Amino acid sequence: MERYKLIKEVGDGTFGSVWRAINKLSGEVVAVKKMKKKYYSWEECINLREVKSLRKLNHPNIVKLKEVIRENDILYFVFEYMEFNLYQLMKDREKLFSEAEIRNWCFQVFQGLTYMHQRGYFHRDLKPENLLVTKETIKIADFGLAREINSRPPYTEYVSTRWYRAPEVLLQSFTYGPKVDMWAMGAIMAEMFNLRPLFPGSSEADEIYKICSVLGSPAPDSWAEGLHLAKAINYQFPQFSGVDLSVAIPSASEHAISLIKSLCSWDPCKRPTAAEALQLPFFQSCFYVPPSLRVKATAPRTPPSVGARAPLQLQNTRRTAAVASSKLSGNLSSPKQQPVNKGVERKLNMGSEKDANHNKSSSTFIKQQKYRPPGKNSPSSINKGGTASAVAGAAQKMANMSLSSRKDSAIPRVPHPMKAGGWRGEPGDMFRSKPNKIPPGRAFSRKVTG
Repeated sequence: MERYKLIKEVGDGTFGSVWRAINKLSGEVVAVKKMKKKYYSWEECINLREVKSLRKLNHPNIVKLKEVIRENDILYFVFEYMEFNLYQLMKDREKLFSEAEIRNWCFQVFQGLTYMHQRGYFHRDLKPENLLVTKETIKIADFGLAREINSRPPYTEYVSTRWYRAPEVLLQSFTYGPKVDMWAMGAIMAEMFNLRPLFPGSSEADEIYKICSVLGSPAPDSWAEGLHLAKAINYQFPQFSGVDLSVAIPSASEHAISLIKSLCSWDPCKRPTAAEALQLPFFQSCFYVPPSLRVKATAPRTPPSVGARAPLQLQNTRRTAAVASSKLSGNLSSPKQQPVNKGVERKLNMGSEKDANHNKSSSTFIKQQKYRPPGKNSPSSINKGGTASAVAGAAQKMANMSLSSRKDSAIPRVPHPMKAGGWRGEPGDMFRSKPNKIPPGRAFSRKVTG
């Protein structure tokens, strides 16, 4: 770690803390995740789920490790630094996101999920804090709970933050799969439109209550398996007819409502896969630019004031583990270890391999579906002005085939009655009654991923 200078802690969770740091040699700003547990051998490090999954995933919308360092039995993950996570962008925002912005971000996340699921992994902990944003690029981060699809159940009882947890997990099913990620994306997408969570349950039972009050209670024809799961734990669903999602999410278009409704289906079998979601009408104005045609951004340099400038702080106690990590290249190589004494730094460089496997995965991914450009008001639109210089600049950027070339511009802050953050039901809202209780047969332990 002598090559990195830790500047400021930007997140803290159950398993580790995240620091903004500087590479002393290159001046690159990075994010360093320092694990709290002690690791006494490289075998322990290599077998971590986060390492095992990230070493096999190489996609522009999935955060990639740059280095793994073990020093004095402390484990460090080095990521490229990204500016924000999605929750930070939502929590104090007064103006709603445009649908073009939401479409652009969701398209990228579904691209990453398609890649991940097709290669045998699902995330299990998708939430706004684990979606990292820099300009128009968004990446999936924090793979501490990721599992292989072909791994044997039963899986861990507690997965994902409660507000984005699929009902089959809430009902203590041991056999679930990638469709839990699709449910989470439906809840996240709704929150992006409303700037507040769609299912803000205060407990597992209250979470099911909130879901029923919005979607309507499940019936034998909509989710027979769920009724069996509930019966197995002596739980009875509260009875609701549900609400019209177009009323609950008034700023969303018909195509957006249709997508959210399909993602938040009670029955996992009725939810689309990530690849199927990309084919739905909501994304028909999008197109995909393969990595080989994109302009590669240079590594960010540290501004003179980076040491003195405080990062964004999370002020809402509902979120306690905002992880700022991100971009990277290459896959984790199997290190040839030499015996070393305790206390000597041992590194695993994640960015040195550009082998046939990388080329193979890139060529496979290029064959994916078409993506059409956002509308004129999209944040990823290339031409943002009407001057001759702006048009000339846009032409040059179009020649470079980049989707992330827009310069930041100030967004007028128009007050809006809906804000992100902690949700408290007001008198007269649709969440009035006390929820039924789930029997304490298998208690869920509270966990915040770090």
